[in-house]
Amino acid sequence: MFGIIRPCGDHSCPALHRAWTAHLCGLCLTLRDGQGHAARLATNYDGLIISVLAEAQDPAGSPHRTAGPCALRGFRTADVVDARARGARLAATVSLVLAAGKLRDHVADGDAAPGTGPARRMLAARWEAAGARMGAGIGFDTAPLTATAALQLEVEGAAGRSLLELTRPTEEAVAAAFAHTATLAGRPGNATALAEAGRFFGRIAHLLDAVEDRQEDAARGAFNPLAATGTSTGEARRLCEDAAHGLRLALLELDLEPADRHLVDALLGTEVRRAVERTFRHASPAPAGTMPDGGAGLPADAARPPAGSSYRRPGFVRRSAAAAGSLLTCGLWRPRWDPERRAPWHDRCYLNGCDGCSGCDGCGDCCKGCARCDGCCCDCSV
Repeated sequence: MFGIIRPCGDHSCPALHRAWTAHLCGLCLTLRDGQGHAARLATNYDGLIISVLAEAQDPAGSPHRTAGPCALRGFRTADVVDARARGARLAATVSLVLAAGKLRDHVADGDAAPGTGPARRMLAARWEAAGARMGAGIGFDTAPLTATAALQLEVEGAAGRSLLELTRPTEEAVAAAFAHTATLAGRPGNATALAEAGRFFGRIAHLLDAVEDRQEDAARGAFNPLAATGTSTGEARRLCEDAAHGLRLALLELDLEPADRHLVDALLGTEVRRAVERTFRHASPAPAGTMPDGGAGLPADAARPPAGSSYRRPGFVRRSAAAAGSLLTCGLWRPRWDPERRAPWHDRCYLNGCDGCSGCDGCGDCCKGCARCDGCCCDCSV
């Protein structure tokens, strides 16, 4: 899974997190039903936003069902968006095409393991064809998305391009996908605002990816839009914050169902802001024991067991079994000796890269005017 939108279950409103999980699992299962189990590797956090947007405009067109136990959910059943939902099918279409482009990009950049290039290109071709078939079933032409990777390489190869010219192919691809949700939902009046929101979101995603990869790209001599245009980290952050502001304004223009607007605002508003803060915080590491924003960091003994406890370091067999269990549940289950499990909930969030727990910022925004919350996290001491 990849993407910039990664809500933290420890501080998110439980109802919001369940709704987000329903779309995430729905996307994964739609990929499985449309192209087989291997296609579930194309599941990404950002692609599910398309499903969220479609449901917020037309809840009747997004049926749900109860899915069986899954290792990634700790072998629990869950309410998920059904594969018949047009929004889930559009999200799966976009995810397949973008994942195919990512595979081709890895081969072009020399990131693929030696000898795996032909297999990766073959898989990319299969996923592109599958995405085209799924898109045709809902009236979405994937040709512009497929051409995005080639257009991106062309733009990157031209001299004198500005940073926003380099991000434009990504912006237009996301804008097309967002705008098509208005067509699926029968709300053409939303298309313009959705396209604008898509452009801003695509710009943010492209810039954050460039910030995260800047040092690695420099080490191996790969292309990076920030380095190629001489853009500083501070300027990149300004562009991201401007785009996030534009994204929020575009969301205000959308005609959405009141009961379903909450998740859209949370993901494309609050979580996008957190993604920007998280990425730039990590881009400017602070001295040990402090947080770059001036707040208090984790204590030096956060990973140690409480004093006087009977804790003993587990043996090799138990550690191996625990590692397998954590892997099979995508980290949802952790052994009792794991520092992320033993740490207080707010410290555990910070260990996971979450920056929304301080002051319960997420809880305060989450429950205002939300019909689904029932006051679920208004008590921030939970």
